[in-house]
Amino acid sequence: MESHNNRRNFLKSVGTLSLGAAIISPLSALPNTKQIEETDLTKDVDTSKPQTISILQTTDVHCQIHPHDELFWENEKAVFRKTGGYAYVATLLKELKKKNPNTYTIDTGDMFQGSELSVETTGAAFVPILNALDYDLYLPGNWEVIYGKKRMQTLLGSLDAPKICTNMYHDLGDGKRGELIFQPYTIWHVAGAKIGFLGYTDPLVPIRQSPNYSKGIIYTNPEENLAHYVDVLRNQEQCSYVIIIAHLGLSQQIALANRAECEGVNYILGGDTHERVREPIVCKYSKVVEPGAFGSFIGKLDLTILNGKIIEDKYELLEVDSPKIKPDAAIEKLLIQKESVYQEQINTVVGYSTIPLYRYFVVENPIDTMILSALHWKFPEIDINLSNGFRFCPPKTTADETGNIPITNGFVFDMLPVDSTVRTAKVSGKQLINWLEKELNNVFATDASKRFGGWVVKFKGMNVQFNAFAEMGTRVQSITVKNSPIDPEKIYSIMACERDGDPVDMLCRMKGVMDPKNTTSTLHSVLKEYLKENSPVTPTPQKNAIILDAPETLLTQVSGVDYTFR
Repeated sequence: MESHNNRRNFLKSVGTLSLGAAIISPLSALPNTKQIEETDLTKDVDTSKPQTISILQTTDVHCQIHPHDELFWENEKAVFRKTGGYAYVATLLKELKKKNPNTYTIDTGDMFQGSELSVETTGAAFVPILNALDYDLYLPGNWEVIYGKKRMQTLLGSLDAPKICTNMYHDLGDGKRGELIFQPYTIWHVAGAKIGFLGYTDPLVPIRQSPNYSKGIIYTNPEENLAHYVDVLRNQEQCSYVIIIAHLGLSQQIALANRAECEGVNYILGGDTHERVREPIVCKYSKVVEPGAFGSFIGKLDLTILNGKIIEDKYELLEVDSPKIKPDAAIEKLLIQKESVYQEQINTVVGYSTIPLYRYFVVENPIDTMILSALHWKFPEIDINLSNGFRFCPPKTTADETGNIPITNGFVFDMLPVDSTVRTAKVSGKQLINWLEKELNNVFATDASKRFGGWVVKFKGMNVQFNAFAEMGTRVQSITVKNSPIDPEKIYSIMACERDGDPVDMLCRMKGVMDPKNTTSTLHSVLKEYLKENSPVTPTPQKNAIILDAPETLLTQVSGVDYTFR
């Protein structure tokens, strides 16, 4: 690794030559950004012969450094296999690079949030891990702001490879937008061609997550400057192929690929919604893919180049089938080293489940059922318990010697990386109805650009029947609270988690709540108390939410295109 880094540093100093492959990052828009130029000096290129280059993508690994149980949907049922683990990803990446030296590796975000090791080190443990994996390019995801703007800049700045993001700006205050935080694009010179990359992350971060996480950052919609930068890459930089690396969610990425501003973009290599696109989704202007999550998959895009032009593209989704892969020894040693201080507490068992724990279905899942059951157990006087429509957390399905599935401290952090304070408030029935309509629209909006990245919000104490694919404001068909029809004029007590930076009168994105109060409990403390007193638990979904126009096993919010999650 040291020799490679020495080579990398040497190449930065020699500038751009005309032979081989080079990665060039722009400086004109960002005077404070250090230029990174790399050139492969090992061979001449005969551009008159077809050559294949490969772009490898991981995304949404969420700090899952070890192999884990993964859910697959096969023959109309859930099956589980071991996948992932950075040492196994590293081996597969190396094998692919060995087969084709003209290979470029990228990670498109959510690399610093999602585990206890990340929380304990505020992400620092993952800098040397990611550097050892030797990526060529990074994009910040929606969760890179988890520890605040300054910490995000430090973590990403500590990575060896370039970072691009074309829609994150410094907030100068009073609505004034400063410079881009990261460089807007980069270019890969390879096999006689120039491949341009733009990077867009989710502009809804301040709404989807606790507002204080992204304080100091202004996000813009991709369409605001996309056409400009496509023009720069195509006409000024003379790129023959343009790729967007995105962390917008599959629905948003499809919507973008159908917008006129996307003309000139060939591919969108996406992330955020953990979708597994095995065949590219062909849109009006671009093809769209997304390679799953948790290090379970690697997306592989092969481009065939002739005379500086791309004449063919081929995409496949590679499963990181851990039991069949020999782990990379150096990465494995590094993982052990970084986790050693915290290993005992991470692996401490705090409870058991009798059934597999997962969070893959759009409407209801065992993980959220368990969390809601814990809140109801701790606070039985509350009418309605709420849980955000979280999407992250790999499954937990492997039993130990007890015959049950152990729930460790580490898995509590996997399920709930932020140990939020539990908060109560009061709302009217009318507020609940309007809020539910809005939340369902966030998931199932006909206009894909209006969909948020999460699943249906989860609840206990309330039963809701709805049509997912109805028009806005008409989805909810019935609501009962504690077995009685909801009364629009009645006041109900609700419970959810506090979001850092939300207005005082907001709870779970519900505005204008009354009598908001923080409890002395956090989500972690409630869940651990519940498990200590009630293990083993059997958190079978209770059908508090019933979808009327789609199966309860719905695995994606994407519709209207040829795509199936499996």
